[in-house]
Amino acid sequence: MTFTPFETARLRLRPQETRDAGFALCIWGDPITGKYLSDPVLDDIDDLNEYMELLRSLSDSTDCYYVIAEDKVTHQPIGTCCAVVKDGGDDPDVTSGSKICATVTADNGGDGEKELLQIDGGKGVGHVTRPGLDQPVGNAAINHVPREMITREVQEVCRLCDFHGTLHILISVPDGEALAERTFNPRLGIVGGISILGTTGIVEPMSSQALKETIRVELRQQRAEGQTIAAVSPGNYGLDFMQQTYGYDLDRSVKCSNFIGETIDMAAELGFCAMLLTGHIGKLIKVAGGIMNTHSHEGDCRMELLAAAGIRENVSLECLKKILDCVTTEEALAFIDAEGKKEDVMEDIMKKIDFYLKKRAAGRLQIACIVYSNTYGLLGMTAKAEELLRRLL
Repeated sequence: MTFTPFETARLRLRPQETRDAGFALCIWGDPITGKYLSDPVLDDIDDLNEYMELLRSLSDSTDCYYVIAEDKVTHQPIGTCCAVVKDGGDDPDVTSGSKICATVTADNGGDGEKELLQIDGGKGVGHVTRPGLDQPVGNAAINHVPREMITREVQEVCRLCDFHGTLHILISVPDGEALAERTFNPRLGIVGGISILGTTGIVEPMSSQALKETIRVELRQQRAEGQTIAAVSPGNYGLDFMQQTYGYDLDRSVKCSNFIGETIDMAAELGFCAMLLTGHIGKLIKVAGGIMNTHSHEGDCRMELLAAAGIRENVSLECLKKILDCVTTEEALAFIDAEGKKEDVMEDIMKKIDFYLKKRAAGRLQIACIVYSNTYGLLGMTAKAEELLRRLL
């Protein structure tokens, strides 16, 4: 697969070439540098030529690249970097097939006792311009989970190599700026590229049919093991909330993604007597409008539903306007809380969620819901949630 060169503010990234042999030998033939390489130190030019030929064979790879980083002004090579191709699995999004590049440069800064890692976004990675998102205004839109994953892996390498300097880690996506126009990023106030998101770093089956089958299999397994109450959450964050807040065993939970309604149907069909749904306000607020598939492609009325609840609870007109201009539900809740109306508004929302969940369940099973936020923790429970939670625990 051909790697198309691209530029950042300081660097030009291009495929390695024969003319890079001398530079490569300086890196791979240096015993000090070699301490930090996974491959053995090269002893002579014959080894180097063989190694360069191996690298050239990577041009046939469909999932990774080896490239040279050179100074954009002097055209001198200053380092190397790697790139992988995003594999969207059976749920390809706009980034599937894109190159995700990581460039790491080192210097001798730091206190000499511990490595210092600086993570930033390069070309094609957006930057945050509005409050209320995972990262503060001005930061690259690389969420805290991938930042933690990068930090953890790099720190392990530093420990193994006894490195105590400063590492600058630059994440780039060559076509990220164009891809971002096909996402919600411009609306969210993320400019210049895509966001680097994720909760595990592992692509799991998320295509509609594959995921529905996965949900059914997991529910069937839980039922076969004797469970009568299905503990369900749209994603990892909801499951984490259940574990951290109530100590619930994640192995007894089912992740339903966006398919709230169909999961209710499956639970009823498989003979569960009840279902407890737990999730973030940003996802489950949609259920308060009767939306049973919460994917953004199906519609986004989060702020409108919050504003409608605010109207019913006599939130001020000024606050309602702020809500409708918000990017995230966390941001909107902060405005509602500032008026002292958070509890009233959430009570209203929970009643709506309760109504629509029971409507979908249609008497086939008992159903309840727990809603939380990252900022405020538990926001509300429907009428039977505490009872079902006690039975689950």
